[in-house]
Amino acid sequence: MPGPGLPLVSAIVPNYNYERSLARCLRALQAQTYPSLEIIVADDRSTDGSVGVARALGVAVHHTPVNRGVSAARNLGAAHARGDVLFFVDSDVAPAPDAVASAVALLGADPALGAVCGVYEPIPMIRDSLVKEYRCLHHSYWMRASAGRINTLHTAMCAMPAAVFAEIGPFEEALRHSEDGEYGLRICRAYQVRSTTEIHGRHDHDGTLGVVLDKVFNRTRLHVPLFLRQRGLPGEFANPTRASGSVAALLALLTVPLLAVHPLLLAVPGILLALALATDLDIYRYVRRERGVWFLGYFLAIHTLANVAIAAGAVVGVLQCLVSRKFRNTYAAATGRPAPRVTSGAA
Repeated sequence: MPGPGLPLVSAIVPNYNYERSLARCLRALQAQTYPSLEIIVADDRSTDGSVGVARALGVAVHHTPVNRGVSAARNLGAAHARGDVLFFVDSDVAPAPDAVASAVALLGADPALGAVCGVYEPIPMIRDSLVKEYRCLHHSYWMRASAGRINTLHTAMCAMPAAVFAEIGPFEEALRHSEDGEYGLRICRAYQVRSTTEIHGRHDHDGTLGVVLDKVFNRTRLHVPLFLRQRGLPGEFANPTRASGSVAALLALLTVPLLAVHPLLLAVPGILLALALATDLDIYRYVRRERGVWFLGYFLAIHTLANVAIAAGAVVGVLQCLVSRKFRNTYAAATGRPAPRVTSGAA
C-alpha cells in the first residue's frame, strides 16, 4: 500500500520462462525498504511454472496475447501500472533492498533525469556455472566503470517517471537484443539518463558458453544500424579501446592459418592476441582482485572468445547493412520521430 506522502512506484517484471529466478526477483522486490510499491509481473506467455510462482507470492500477473518479446511485456506492465514511477526489473535480477528507495530519491533530486539505471553486483544470483561467474564479473566491471551519465538505457534494472514514459512512448516491440539502445536514443534526446552504483542487484546470467557467445554476437550485430545512424554506440559497445581489442582478437584467430606458410608467422596472431589482451588490463586486474589468479586464467580464455564473437557480430552487421535496406533502417522510426517535448527542468 502507498505510504503517506510518497510517490507510488510500480515495479514491472517482464517474464518468459524464468521460473528458476523469478521467486528470488519477486521476494527481493517484496523486501524493499520503500513502502509505496506495487509489483506487476508481465508474463509473455510462459510455458513453465513461473506464473504459478508469481501467484503463490501474491503478485499480480498480466499476460501478453501471444509471445511477443520483452518489449511487449514491459509495455503491458506499464499499461497496467498505477505508479508515479516505473521501476523495470528483469525476472532474473534481484535488486538490493534499498534499490527502489534510491531510485526515487535520485529522480526526485534532479528533474533533468529521465531515467536512472542500476548496476550488477560481481556475484551471480545463482552460482552454478563458471560461465555465469565470468559474465557477472564482466558486466559488473563495465557497468561500474561507466557509472554516470550514459547514452543508453540498462533496461534490466531501471526507473523512470511514468510521465516520462508516457512522453517518450513505449518500447519498440519489433526489436530484439537492441530495444534498450533504441529507447536510449529516444529518451536521451530530451532527458539525461544516469547509471549509478546506488542502485544494484544480483543477476542470474546465462550459464553456457554457447548462449553467451550467441548473445554478444547478435547484440553487436543488431546495434550496427544504430551506430551508422548516430555515429556512436550505447553503453558496453561505446568504448573504442574495447572495440579495438575485439577486432584484434578476431584478427588473431583469422591469422592462425599463416602458421602453415611458415612457423615464424605464428608471431602475427601472437602479437594480435597480445594487443587484444592489453586493451582490457583494467578488467583483468579487477578479476584478479575479486577471484584470484586461477580464475583469471579462465576469464582470459572466455573473454577472448567473447571478443571474437563481438567483432564477428560487427562485421556481419555491417555486411547486412550493405545488402539489406530493411536492416539498415532498423532504427529509422526512432530517429525520424520529432524530439519529445522537453518538460520543465529537462536537459
